[in-house]
Amino acid sequence: MSRFRIALTAPLLAALAFAGGAQAHTKLVSSSPAANATIGKTGRVVLTFNERVVANFTGATLIMTSMPGMANHQPMLITGFTSAMSADGKTLTLTMRRALTPGTYQLKWHAAGADTHRMEGTLTFTVR
Repeated sequence: MSRFRIALTAPLLAALAFAGGAQAHTKLVSSSPAANATIGKTGRVVLTFNERVVANFTGATLIMTSMPGMANHQPMLITGFTSAMSADGKTLTLTMRRALTPGTYQLKWHAAGADTHRMEGTLTFTVR
């Protein structure tokens, strides 16, 4: 292989290797309650990510989307909970003032790791 070809190929390979590493973004690896789960009353929601997240770029919104016996229940934003990050920076815990009432909930989360690229997702669960 000529020196010219090596000189052109080496930077390209280095750029491709770096780009592959840069694609590793924050992902939700588990939640409690789990997505699509039906659970008893709970007063906490726990989100665990694949990497340490930046607390200032991480949070969640909880919406009650349906309530048993109320066919025309409008989505209701749940407020008044506190959130805390674990010591390792990978787990966000939402603690409610009181247990969630029976119904279906949608949790929208957002988080960013060291690369500060915002990732987001949604999961649904039901409280019986």
